[in-house]
This record gives sequence, C-alpha cells and structure tokens, in this order.
Amino acid sequence: MNGMAEMITVKRYWERWSNPTLIFCVFNNQDLNQVTWEQRAMAGDPKFMGSQYIPDVPYAQFAELLGLKGIRCDDPTRIGACWDEALAADRPVVLEAVVSQEVPPIPPHIMWEQAKKSAKAVLKGDPEAAGIVKQGVKQKLHEFTETIKEKLPGGES
Repeated sequence: MNGMAEMITVKRYWERWSNPTLIFCVFNNQDLNQVTWEQRAMAGDPKFMGSQYIPDVPYAQFAELLGLKGIRCDDPTRIGACWDEALAADRPVVLEAVVSQEVPPIPPHIMWEQAKKSAKAVLKGDPEAAGIVKQGVKQKLHEFTETIKEKLPGGES
C-alpha cells in the first residue's frame, strides 16, 4: 500500500548500493484485491465496487519517470522473458503484471469456513461472480490434471 512512495525512496538511494538488483512485482488488477478477498472469505460479503476498485495506474511507466526500469507484462506467455529482463537490469525494476481480479490471492487449500463465506459472498451478488466460478473451476481442473500426471508411471503423461 506504500509501494509508490517507497519507489521514490529507492530512487533516492539505489545508486549507492553495491548491487542494484531489486524487483518490485506489482500485480495490477485494478482492485484492492487482498482486502476484497478478505471481505469475501472472512465476512461473506460481496465485493463493494465503491471502495475496492482502483483506476488503472501505469506502474511500470511511473518507475520509468523515476529513472528506474519499468516492465509491463500483459501477456502470460511473456512472464518468463519479463522476469529475465528484470533480473538482468542494471537498476531497480518495477515488473507490472496485469492479472485478473477474479483469482484469489490465497493458497489453493483454504479452510472450509473461508470457502463457505466466499461462496456466500458470490451468492449475495458479487459483481465478479461468473469470473470467480470460472477461475475456480479452471484452477481445480489444473490441480486434478497435475495430480493425475504425478500418479502416472514416470510422473508425467
């Protein structure tokens, strides 16, 4: 929540460092996502757009304005190349990854009570209900196929 102000601090000091490797990875989903999901999982409340939506901030461009390196990745197939570029930089980097609001920032194995309250939030009319269900099914199918692959002889299909 203090990241943009802290980038100004980094700009002030980074040239004094013996190793300037520092990467801020910003998940840009135009949402106060951790809070949104806490409200869903802890209170069973749907997302309230009036307090959770934030405008699309160009984080990588902001980094460039400060003299840092800015990298924006909005293509999942390029994330590896973007990380390589960030790790090879000669200065601190902001790696801005454009991600979906509908993917929860929680571990794949949540407690039953959290899952129940999240489902309650979706059923109460969460504005992202369809996407949340789609992403959830997608994640579970991925977990299922990975489990099957691990159980096959040789550990793969």
